[in-house]
Amino acid sequence: MHIVVCIKYIPDPEAAFSMFRIDEQAKQILPASGLKHVVSPFDEQAVEAALRIREAHPGTRITVLTLGDETSRNALKHGLAMGADDGVLLSDVVFDAGDSYTIAQALTAAVKKLGAVDLVLTGRQAADWDAGIVGAGMGELLGVPVLSFAKSVNVTDHRVGVERVLDDGGEIVEAMLPAVVTVSNEIGPPRAPTLRETMRAARKAVVKWSAADLSLNEGDLAPRRLRERLFAPVKEGRCEWIEGATPEEQGTKLAQRLREARVL
Repeated sequence: MHIVVCIKYIPDPEAAFSMFRIDEQAKQILPASGLKHVVSPFDEQAVEAALRIREAHPGTRITVLTLGDETSRNALKHGLAMGADDGVLLSDVVFDAGDSYTIAQALTAAVKKLGAVDLVLTGRQAADWDAGIVGAGMGELLGVPVLSFAKSVNVTDHRVGVERVLDDGGEIVEAMLPAVVTVSNEIGPPRAPTLRETMRAARKAVVKWSAADLSLNEGDLAPRRLRERLFAPVKEGRCEWIEGATPEEQGTKLAQRLREARVL
């Protein structure tokens, strides 16, 4: 079995908001110089899900795949240190202005180039923009089933079964392989890389592919999203004191005020 795990290298989501600046003119977020980058936590959990499947099915091969600049090699090295077998970096200037669709397009082309892939795993969403679109987009472009928000992933008899997280509980669903599964944080914490695996990952070569290697041109990677505005919303608070001689009178006036404001 061959599993591909798509991961993303992002600014640390635990960083303080003050570490970021919004350029409203360019419609971009500018992280502070020296801000730490990490593998998106949901993607780490997708790698963990792949490793658990390999434990149940020895001989399974795991490839970690990412799109980004040269610093994204660090994400691949982390995935390799966790226990993945191969790493593939998609890097090209034509990817830089992409949106969720173009990212899904490039990752899908890479999966096809890798050959016979049985299962694609992604995080439920990247922890920078929190869009959660790419995984489902890949399933659409690959023409395979998508099972989302998985808290557990199991493979048996050429089928993948997941327990999905719902607002009011969960559900168990299955699909034939090949398929795409987006992994949720309920799967549990990912394993920490061992020193031995970290040293092995440091020596392991990472394959790098450009858009031309994937037979993609600028037309294929034209964004479909138009960002009209990017800004930090202004939060305003207003306090209104409810007068009253007794708690009962205050309560009555509060209820009336809430009714006037159409809250009740």
